[in-house]
Amino acid sequence: MRELVVLGTASQVPTRTRNHNGYLLRWDGEGLLFDPGEGTQRQMIHAGVSANQITRICLTHVHGDHCYGLPGVLSRMALDGVKHPVHLHYPASGEDVVRALVSVASPGIDLRLQPHSDAGEIAPGLEVRPLRHRIETYGYRLTEPDGRTMMPERLAAAGITGPDAGRLQREGVLRGVRLEDVSIPRAGQGFAFIMDTAPCEGAEDLADGVDLLVTESTFSDDDAALAAQYAHLTAGQAGDLAANSGAGTLVLTHFSSRYGDVEILAQQARARSGGTAVVPANDLDRISLPKRQRTPS
Repeated sequence: MRELVVLGTASQVPTRTRNHNGYLLRWDGEGLLFDPGEGTQRQMIHAGVSANQITRICLTHVHGDHCYGLPGVLSRMALDGVKHPVHLHYPASGEDVVRALVSVASPGIDLRLQPHSDAGEIAPGLEVRPLRHRIETYGYRLTEPDGRTMMPERLAAAGITGPDAGRLQREGVLRGVRLEDVSIPRAGQGFAFIMDTAPCEGAEDLADGVDLLVTESTFSDDDAALAAQYAHLTAGQAGDLAANSGAGTLVLTHFSSRYGDVEILAQQARARSGGTAVVPANDLDRISLPKRQRTPS
């Protein structure tokens, strides 16, 4: 199961229909909770998300709409008796804020604080890049290694059956049959999460070639001056990012409360997305990652 569960889509000010930030990425056996703002614990109930599903919590930065829901989420995990380790990733410059938030949460879970202060891999397949905001901010990228898809008809023709197929995958050659003879390349999936930022190289690196790109779209193109003042993206700039990166699907979120109808933002993003599918997120949406792509050999 790989899907994004949207728990909140507002920016600084929540509205009657949009909660503060919160996004759970279900990725095989992991559950990555990004930027839990106020009310995330309650949104999890509405979305049918269990605290036991969360294995990592990733903060882009320590502005309140991206982290003030952390104590409630941790307290709920303690109440539900979560036994597995929970890794908390965040910019090192936010250490004091994070420790203050953690200190008021109920104790009882195996919480492992993992600050980062530079670009790079912070867990297997999970990496960060610095963004350009008013305080230190990082975006996240999760990447699956490229692999191969076994072709049953080729396996049968080569006389490879049962456990031998797995052995061939592990060893690369079995009884003169090469892995590449009975399989085709499969591109690994990629996911990027980019919040508060002005256009920058870090955002471009994170978005490059991903299947699902989640990015802020705080302002309309008509309010570009405000976006520049507060170091945010406009909808059109989010579209540019998707087009230039070759992303498969662009999910817009983190909307300013000034826009009662965000369809205008979606239209502006589509006009500049180069054909990339654009989805304006709503609270409690579930967005599946596309099927893995097979690359012909």
